[in-house]
Amino acid sequence: MSERKDSSLRQTPTSAAGRRSLYHQPPELGHHQQSTVASRSVHSVTDRNAKELDALQTLSYAPHRPTSSVIMAQEVSTTYSFEARSMYRDSFRCLYEFFQKGVLCDVEIVCGSKAIRCHRVVLACTSTYFKTMFTSEMAEAHQSSIHIQDIDETALMQLIKFAYTARMVLTTDNVQGLLYASSILQVETVASACCEFMKTHLHPTNCIGIRNFAEQHGRIELISKADQFTRENFMWVVDSEEFSTMSHRHLLDLVASLDLNVNSEIQVYEAVMKWVKHNPEERKQHLVKLLGQVKLALLPPTYLLETVSNEAMIRNDLQCRDLLDKAKDYQLSLANVVPDFKLSDKILPRKSCAGVLFCVGGRGACGDPFRTIECYDLRQNRWFQVTDMSTRRRHVGVVAVGGKLYAVGGHDGKEHLNSGEVFDPSNNKWKPIAPMTTLRRGIALAYLGGPIYAIGGLDDRACFNTVERYDPSSDTWSSVQPMNYVRGGVAVAELKGYLYAIGGNDGTTSLDSCERYDPNLNRWTMVTPMNTRRAGAGVAELGGRLYIVGGFDDNSPLDSVEIYDPVTNKWTFAASMSCPRGGVGVAALGGKIYAVGGHDGSNYLSSVEAYDVLNDKWQLISSISTCRAGAGIAVIPCPIDQLKDVSKVNMSSAAGKPRPKSVCCTVRCSVIAQTSIVYREEKKSRRSSSCSTTDSL
Repeated sequence: MSERKDSSLRQTPTSAAGRRSLYHQPPELGHHQQSTVASRSVHSVTDRNAKELDALQTLSYAPHRPTSSVIMAQEVSTTYSFEARSMYRDSFRCLYEFFQKGVLCDVEIVCGSKAIRCHRVVLACTSTYFKTMFTSEMAEAHQSSIHIQDIDETALMQLIKFAYTARMVLTTDNVQGLLYASSILQVETVASACCEFMKTHLHPTNCIGIRNFAEQHGRIELISKADQFTRENFMWVVDSEEFSTMSHRHLLDLVASLDLNVNSEIQVYEAVMKWVKHNPEERKQHLVKLLGQVKLALLPPTYLLETVSNEAMIRNDLQCRDLLDKAKDYQLSLANVVPDFKLSDKILPRKSCAGVLFCVGGRGACGDPFRTIECYDLRQNRWFQVTDMSTRRRHVGVVAVGGKLYAVGGHDGKEHLNSGEVFDPSNNKWKPIAPMTTLRRGIALAYLGGPIYAIGGLDDRACFNTVERYDPSSDTWSSVQPMNYVRGGVAVAELKGYLYAIGGNDGTTSLDSCERYDPNLNRWTMVTPMNTRRAGAGVAELGGRLYIVGGFDDNSPLDSVEIYDPVTNKWTFAASMSCPRGGVGVAALGGKIYAVGGHDGSNYLSSVEAYDVLNDKWQLISSISTCRAGAGIAVIPCPIDQLKDVSKVNMSSAAGKPRPKSVCCTVRCSVIAQTSIVYREEKKSRRSSSCSTTDSL
């Protein structure tokens, strides 16, 4: 009896049913017999020789306490539960050998000149197409020979071998045939792998063809990737032979995208005209829709008048002429009579043309001012660092003029400053400019018709109403009419030929008053005050209105936003930010208002949020790397590729067209080249510190 039980134990059944049949003995066994069986079962395992134990190294061992009431006196037992992990591999290796030798094959797949004998069950396990065929009432389910048409026989053989081996080698020569065949036969694993392979081999000379190929087979993820690549490398795609084969719907989607990577809107207009003129008789019917997606109002005025207006295809089309006239009216500052253009996507620049947002200096929890500069890449929603200033500056005045960035005044942690410096994106270098007369922080810079104005500010003794004017061409400063009120931490912006000085602090309290400067009269005039007193706020102009954001009242930082309309001379509230921000940096970029950093009353902030004017909504975006308040914010209309990311040692400056990161190689119907796309997540940090309203200015 015991020998039979030991023999049964060595069979080590793996299923639950097997365990019950082995251990749950008939109830007629006596107590002594039950105890003996359990004891000897354990003994037989422990006496197993070393060779048998070595053979079981890959098996998992688990003690088992039976719940049956049959074994009462001694609840000691064991089971072996194991997984033969190599069994599937060995089984399929055996099946593959059968396939190679034609053993036990039960179906013949005929394709072209090839007849491939294989196993139905293997094909059904890999291909949804074959699974449906062999398990349904289709006629082929009972046929010994199946004919497959319209599939490359080499690709079919590779897919059948994949069903046995789970291995596939993709190359530039076979990937298109395999994607087609795997899509037809519904071998999703291979189809997905083909798409991933083709994503990494997109090139300006083949991305349109790959996109069309993906569209034919419903590969949405490959279509999306090809479209993204085409937008990113649009200028090079336009120069390719494939560009003229693009469908009008595809081109319409591209030129409608704000993500289209171009240096100017001229390139978009010329791409549209090139496509239409490739086959004018057939394609001129699409010109109106395509031209409607070109931002004609953002074209240079001379180009609009001398080139676009003289294009025969546009002159001869009434609807095209209407689009052209609206663009001209907008450029003549007649936006109020062109309602379709006011605050619409027709005047929103593409992200690549919107410019670069600079965050300059400021201070953080450590107390020391920064000399570091962070720049925002609108297309990729990321921040990166460029060359540091020569001097640490907090509460610095910043403005962009003539494609350069000026930083003036501020505090370096030891003393107030009257010095200034200018950053040139073309060489990524700073150089000093002539100093102002007054040492001050909390200063505002603004550009108006040539000169730069340095307005207001304060030092440790007083707030100022003085205004100095800088001439970049002569590198000299001069004084102009002072403001009506002293204003430290004032916000200043240009709007329709005037400078507006908004809020600030007079040394005693925050201000709600506003005044504007007329350069022709050299005079400051009071305008309607804000609804809220603010100092250390940020301001930006967008769509002919001013947006004043955050700041401090006498007690705490603010999250509120107000909008000034010069037509009605009134202030109205907009949606509030996600948190209070005193000492916040504000600028307009790509049709949105950006609020950068600041202090929320407890912590210095690294968070950044963007205000959607059309939807009256704020949304958090990528944060700056360093928590800071009192930074200067400005936008330079320069190509992002022109700036040197100092955090990347191997990045070099580039000008003109962004050359694709690939080398071409020929492949059947298209050219496929290897590219790599690097994605980097920005690191975020937060530091906390107390901050008084006075110290924030």
